Amino acid sequence: MRNDVAIIGVGMHQFGRTESVSGLEQGAVAVRNALLDAGLTWQQVGVAYGGSQDAGNADALTNLLGLTGLPFVNVANGCATGGSALASVIAAIQSGMADIGVAVGFDKHPRGAFNPQPSQWGLEDWYGETGLMLTTQFFALKTQRYMHDHGLSEDALIRSAQRAFRNGSINPQAWRQRELSYEEIANSAPVSLPLRKFMFCNPGEGGAALVLCKSADAHRYSSKPIIVKAAALRSRYHGSFEVFSPSLVADAAQSPTVTASKAAYEAAGVGPSDIDVIQLQDTDSGSELIHIAENGFCEHGEQNHLLRHGQTDIGGRLPVNTDGGCLANGEPVGASGLRQVIEICRQLRQEAGRRQVPGQPKLGYTHVYGAPGVSSVTILQR
Repeated sequence: MRNDVAIIGVGMHQFGRTESVSGLEQGAVAVRNALLDAGLTWQQVGVAYGGSQDAGNADALTNLLGLTGLPFVNVANGCATGGSALASVIAAIQSGMADIGVAVGFDKHPRGAFNPQPSQWGLEDWYGETGLMLTTQFFALKTQRYMHDHGLSEDALIRSAQRAFRNGSINPQAWRQRELSYEEIANSAPVSLPLRKFMFCNPGEGGAALVLCKSADAHRYSSKPIIVKAAALRSRYHGSFEVFSPSLVADAAQSPTVTASKAAYEAAGVGPSDIDVIQLQDTDSGSELIHIAENGFCEHGEQNHLLRHGQTDIGGRLPVNTDGGCLANGEPVGASGLRQVIEICRQLRQEAGRRQVPGQPKLGYTHVYGAPGVSSVTILQR
């Protein structure tokens, strides 16, 4: 018998820039909103996992939410922090550690690109001196290689970004709510070619939180619980071409996205063709092109066709990043993966407003990728 866990409450703090509110406070707002959605109080929560890259220790949220003595574990896994927190809460509930759990992520990043120190990632100084610690350059090189190997054109990059901003324009919680034309994106300033200004997300601010319980108890708290059918987390193998890879091997290994997605499909007992709505990591539009194939939704090289024919649009066969993804929402690292899950919950609960996927979607999918090579995948069911 499966020991499924259900999401019974979701909550966010607006993504973007909120100068007068700390990252920690944004996380607290997200938790309070999620608890309100579940009809619960903080005193009823038995375990919490959360993370933030630049806005402080997540367990300090107890100072704002209440000092109840619960176990609260800090999580740090790059952009996969939110997905890692969620997987940890699920495991805690399944183990019997607690009946009610909270996963939370928040952040408040300074303006400008991420440019971490090589020594903090087990690398030598030369890697930073060549510019590869600056993630805009690394992702551009990875995209350029992928496009060359699989015959993709700049048109696919532009259309991916165009769809993201179009979806963001109808999402009241998105940071970027202005639709951009094909020409605006194509003619925007080059950053690291083939990627241009409007093909990258921005470091930002925001908070996101989920409340979970055993699925058998879910209807005590929610009339629309969302069942977590799978939550898989995988790190890289030797030979994967990931962020902060100081060398390439002759025979490339599968990425952690591929192995996490396979594990999630197997655990849920479904395949890519069963999924109705999709959230993919799109820190840049090149990454989305790579991830849509690595997660099994198309063959490598098919992305030109999918995007040109609108198949990844809200009304298409494979609706991707219906809330605008990272491009429209920005990326507060700790919160980003949980934002994805919240969007899928809203889609499955038929609460997505103008961006609602038609046909009453039943199965949703989220994927998040973090440095130096960690991927988290969830499969959610109405």
